[in-house]
Amino acid sequence: MNEANGVLLVIGSGLKLYREYLVSSIHRCARAAGIGLVLLNNLKPTWQRAYFDEIVHTDVFDAGEMLASAREVAARHRIVGLMCWDEPVVLAAGELAAELGVPGLSVDGVRGCRDKNRTRAVLTAEGLLQPGYALTTGLDEARAAAARIGYPVVLKPRAMGASIGVVFAADESEVDAAFGVAMGAATVDQSRYGGGAIVEGYVPGPEISVDAALYKGEYLPMFVARKETGDQPYFEEVGHVVDAGDPLLHDAGLMDVLARAHRALGVEDGITHSEVRLTDRGPLIIEINGRLGGDLIPFLGRTATGLDPGEILFSVATGQRPVIAPSRHAVAGIRFGYPDHDCLVHGVTVPGDAPGLVVASPMIEPGTTLRLPPGGYIARHSFVVCEAGDRETCGRRLDEAAALVRIDADPVDPPAPGTAFEMPAGLLDVDEHEGVSA
Repeated sequence: MNEANGVLLVIGSGLKLYREYLVSSIHRCARAAGIGLVLLNNLKPTWQRAYFDEIVHTDVFDAGEMLASAREVAARHRIVGLMCWDEPVVLAAGELAAELGVPGLSVDGVRGCRDKNRTRAVLTAEGLLQPGYALTTGLDEARAAAARIGYPVVLKPRAMGASIGVVFAADESEVDAAFGVAMGAATVDQSRYGGGAIVEGYVPGPEISVDAALYKGEYLPMFVARKETGDQPYFEEVGHVVDAGDPLLHDAGLMDVLARAHRALGVEDGITHSEVRLTDRGPLIIEINGRLGGDLIPFLGRTATGLDPGEILFSVATGQRPVIAPSRHAVAGIRFGYPDHDCLVHGVTVPGDAPGLVVASPMIEPGTTLRLPPGGYIARHSFVVCEAGDRETCGRRLDEAAALVRIDADPVDPPAPGTAFEMPAGLLDVDEHEGVSA
């Protein structure tokens, strides 16, 4: 193992399709710095072997088991940095970074990011624009909170991600069903903050996300993604567009709000993914996540700006101030394919060529059942990524590429009332396919 300057501990690789391009960059940076790479992973290694000096197979989603494995690694190697981008694991990973004395979000910072109720409380106390909100565990509480806050409201699990269990309620006639959906997702959540649903006032406006690096508390924005969501009452994310020239990157008011929020939460070192609604009263932070964005947003950012999120993450994880210097000026977008109804998928075919197409891929294995909310979430069968010189052209290219996706599927009956929601069981690891490469 090449560890002349210590070891970087990575907790959870993620799937090849979504994260290999980051791992490849981190591997390159580690080799140049003479730092070894050790991975703790719940999946048995396949493609990961090409990048890591040592792989420990452990259940990273069990905090006790993950911490025991990490401490065993720390007893054998000098840990100089730690990184994690898997939402269910970032809390334990952030607390581990503090224990090991390596750069991290800070204990307060990672808890503030992971617990949506705490985020609301801290940002409200800071005087930042926030909706009325209440953490509830029972229907009567939720009804009372919604009446006090005022309709319309949004109900969401306290700590889930990917818009799972997030529901809009226009009035009191809709709040009971919305609470059932939010609490159904919250009950599935086995994290420290599972089991509660937040009721908060709905504020209209376009939604964006901002991925940024934090170095000793300094907020360094990388790129802005414009988000496209499905129809109410659900908020599933169907696409994102990153424009290297997005004027929001230079919006002093927006950046001040984000910097103040991170300071208030106590975030120190790492990368965060902030979701913001642009309201007529100013930017309103929906949530701050203590990790890189999902949905291949960092890949879009790299394609549009030339910034390498893996390289930037390596810098902050090893205590260096990253260089945020865009080298490209393009627009990149992603569009996810969803079925029109619950179905059993027999196969998905994606285009191999289309104007501006960067990559396209199925997201599930044949034989997967996809269910739309509230019976299921993230019912995606494919994605396409396109680039262009402007947003309008990029949007048109995404439309054209998405129209070339073909899905062979049969309808299935909806789940019985009261059935716990489902996640797709056949998410594609694509070891046998070409993923997104560096």
